[in-house]
Amino acid sequence: MRKEGVSIKDLMNRQAQVGQVTFISIRPERRKPPKQVESVFADAEHGLDGDHYGGGPGGKRQVTLISHEHLLSVASFMGEEALDPRLVRRNIVISGMNLLSLKDKSFCIGEAVLRTTGLCHPCSRMEENLGEGGYSAMRGHGGITAKIVSSGMIKQGDQLKMVEDDR
Repeated sequence: MRKEGVSIKDLMNRQAQVGQVTFISIRPERRKPPKQVESVFADAEHGLDGDHYGGGPGGKRQVTLISHEHLLSVASFMGEEALDPRLVRRNIVISGMNLLSLKDKSFCIGEAVLRTTGLCHPCSRMEENLGEGGYSAMRGHGGITAKIVSSGMIKQGDQLKMVEDDR
């Protein structure tokens, strides 16, 4: 039930809980399997250290994120109990937060500040990586893309929090 006097903007800035990093990977080379890492330096100028897709300074796709809960949904659509996060080729898996609520928002993960730049739609590789129907299973569950606003380390177990004074 909506409280009287609470605006939609206020509601959109509320989170039930903070998110937590459960998986990090980098893609050292195009079309090569992602490499799982415990931590990564998020560089605003070059993207994630060791990831071939840095997007350059201000790139809109320097980091890709997906929610753990969406991975479970995709696994279910594929008739599986779980899914190896490397198969979906996202850099960071976050548990406990709806990443779509970060639209047009800045957020902190560990020492780094990122800003959502858009949705991360599936590509034809999902059919290759997940099997027949993989592309459709990922539709609406691909996560988000982000640019790095302020450089810093991101480690497995770090929290994801919205930046309070988001301009």
